Amino acid sequence: MKKLPIGKSDFKSIIENNFYYIDKTDFIKEVINSSAEVILLPRPRRFGKTLNLSMLNYFFDITEDNRELFNGLSVSNQEDIMAHCNQYPIIYISFKDVKEQNFELSLEKMKRLIGNEFKKHYKSIISSDIDSIDRQRVEKIISLDASYADYSNSFKFLSNLLTIAYNQKCIVLIDEYDTPIQTGFLQGYYEKIVGFFKTFMGAVLKDNDRYIYKAVLTGILRISKESIFSDLNNIKVYTLLNSEFSDKFGFTKDETQKMLSDYNLSNQFKEVNRWYNGYTIGNRAIFNPWSLLNYVDSKEFDVYWANTSSNGIIRTLVENSDVFQKDLKILLKGESITKVINPNITFKDRDFNFNEEMLYSFLFFSGYLKYTQKKFIDGEHICKLKIVNKECYYIFRKIISNWIEDSFSNHKLRLLLKSLVSGELPLFERIFSEFVRDTLSFYDTSKKNIESVYHAFFLGLLLNLGDYEVISNQEAGYGRVDIILLHKRDKNRLAIVMELKTIDEYFDETKEIALQSAVEQIKEKEYISLVKKRGYSNILSFGVVFDGKRVWIKTV
Repeated sequence: MKKLPIGKSDFKSIIENNFYYIDKTDFIKEVINSSAEVILLPRPRRFGKTLNLSMLNYFFDITEDNRELFNGLSVSNQEDIMAHCNQYPIIYISFKDVKEQNFELSLEKMKRLIGNEFKKHYKSIISSDIDSIDRQRVEKIISLDASYADYSNSFKFLSNLLTIAYNQKCIVLIDEYDTPIQTGFLQGYYEKIVGFFKTFMGAVLKDNDRYIYKAVLTGILRISKESIFSDLNNIKVYTLLNSEFSDKFGFTKDETQKMLSDYNLSNQFKEVNRWYNGYTIGNRAIFNPWSLLNYVDSKEFDVYWANTSSNGIIRTLVENSDVFQKDLKILLKGESITKVINPNITFKDRDFNFNEEMLYSFLFFSGYLKYTQKKFIDGEHICKLKIVNKECYYIFRKIISNWIEDSFSNHKLRLLLKSLVSGELPLFERIFSEFVRDTLSFYDTSKKNIESVYHAFFLGLLLNLGDYEVISNQEAGYGRVDIILLHKRDKNRLAIVMELKTIDEYFDETKEIALQSAVEQIKEKEYISLVKKRGYSNILSFGVVFDGKRVWIKTV
């Protein structure tokens, strides 16, 4: 029996070393025959995206003669398709390892990847009719000395050079294009990374049919057209909802049965079906290829897919969802939930812009949920969703359930901060009262300098607002303001001015009197003058009054 290619994604290595290979070469035909010039194929992780792009690379690459790699495979019997074999210059890049903590490091890694692609083609470029200015530009890109604009427009430039060098249009292959974008979202540099990719993708893919024959992109998600692919009218996106390319990633039922037969495991198909089947792509049932290969290798049913990559975004989405805990109970019963699935994922504000549609769209397109029924109504995909299979059931029951348990109090804190920065003061007052009630001890709230205790406690909560500058006890107007919150990057965001007070029982002060006193102090001391001076015009001012474990709020 042949060795199984677990963790291997280089097509040439798999074929030359006689690893077991399920024939997906009809993918080549479908790409060539597609009316789309640019094809985007979002699929779940570990579903063979990199292997398929590697196959395209070896098939089309004009610098090699790889026809023998395809002997005996389906595509070799199709003369019209084989006429394209090794006929095109290839631009091939993978962003799967661009997962840096900040934009600067990500840009540096992407510059190296781009530079390596230019270096690969350097001899061909230089031997063609290239002027000294373009040659210098190429050498700067390779040596990492080029400008930001040069790297943003680099692949359009390279496609031009290669078309001239070979007198043939290029094929562009981009693997895991959305990995840096997802990382940027989690690490707080989403706008910068999207800005780069919008120019980078637009330059090479938009109105570039003079130099591009085909472009194929893979990833997990379709990032919204407005974010990356604006004005790109030559792109077609084939998600899990589409029938095109539906059997080219993952294993079909027939392919799965053949593999089990080849390894004397045919009697295990029913259990394999329970564990690893259930993905619906178009109208086809697809098996998880990573899990299936691992099962055939070990002969043991287990959860193989759960920890093959970071689940950071899914965890963040789950922890920010107000409704998911209720839905999870339904899903774990094996029942369905009906949700709107949006093929266009839009990442905006990392902390406060999550919504139910985004969560369930992400869970679906990432391969955690499947649809059992779908309808297209008024421009929306309305799907009945269930947990895909036994393996995914384990992920929901063990991993995702633990996230919810671990983050219950953190969820309440995020809701508190969200209500504050969005100006939803009634909700903020209620949740803040619960925090004070549940967190501050009676000993804390009986101290003589109680106002400073509340102040310190509140400041500790506000430290979780990473995108905000927290100003405390600073001179403003004609006094010292208790707390000001200012968004660090967006001066159109709500700026907040707060005055904290406690009820003075010695003078029989009521909450109404204390609240009015806090409000009057904000006005009389003109605390908002500091905020206006900093360039903020959307300002919310209010007083916060504490009495033991109770909290009240009054706006100016």
